[in-house]
Amino acid sequence: MKKLPGTGTELIDMDLYRTFLVIAETSSFSKASDLIGRTPSAVSMQIKKLETILGVAVFAREGRAVRLTPEGEALLGYARRILMLNEEAVSLFVSPSVEGEVRFGAPADFGTRFLPNFLSRFARSHPGVNVDVHLDGSSALDDKIRKGELDLVLSTVRPGVPMPTGTDVVFSEPLVWVGLEGGIAYDRDPLPLAVSTPGCPWRRAARIALDGAQKPYRISYTSFHSAGQEAALLADLAVAPFPASVVEPPLQVLDDRHGLPKIGDYHIVMKQRPRAGRATHAFAEHVEECFKEITLGGALASG
Repeated sequence: MKKLPGTGTELIDMDLYRTFLVIAETSSFSKASDLIGRTPSAVSMQIKKLETILGVAVFAREGRAVRLTPEGEALLGYARRILMLNEEAVSLFVSPSVEGEVRFGAPADFGTRFLPNFLSRFARSHPGVNVDVHLDGSSALDDKIRKGELDLVLSTVRPGVPMPTGTDVVFSEPLVWVGLEGGIAYDRDPLPLAVSTPGCPWRRAARIALDGAQKPYRISYTSFHSAGQEAALLADLAVAPFPASVVEPPLQVLDDRHGLPKIGDYHIVMKQRPRAGRATHAFAEHVEECFKEITLGGALASG
């Protein structure tokens, strides 16, 4: 006779997963106890129970702070996914049924960076909503939502740029200079740049940084898609301003050691069409939650 799923080993209670995640996010048992609404001793007992079930320590104590052990880091991804799937399963039955279409716009490079995760999770929790995706430049997307051709858009802006009413910042991260590992493009004079088309906030932020540092440069390669800019980097023909989170070998971050000034952060902002429907509101809330998780994940990874 086949054994039923979940009957082979002791299962971990959802509350234990939640407590584990809050401690991992705050690096503190006392802060976690305040957020969870339990006494510090109760929180400690929960983690002790979790560690007893797993047979390993998930946290290492360092004075008042705690850090994840290698086993705790391995559990972190599972805990997030389990809680996420639990919430999606419950929302499928208790959330009001939402149907309709969302005309959604995002910059072209978001197509592989963010959208697969956003769309797959939203489809599971809102199967009755069709998402019509439009990838374009930030300025073109802003124009389309003003004309009512899109319901919801994400776009990129530099900090300090005035934003229209109803525009919310949902994500921020540093822009960095990127070049080929072991390359020499950064050492050329004037500095060769691979950038997007005019109007791109990353392109403008890079030029402002170089102008402020009085460093000579020239636009050597232009491509609407970041893949075109990356081709110039891989050929060691130029450097480019990219989000820090996308830099992977054989590319590397370049900084003041390479004679390059800091560029600064950039923002991803979201704007809804006035009087948008329930489907658009639901998708907007979903996108915000996804970016919160990305921000939290990055903070944990760097901590």
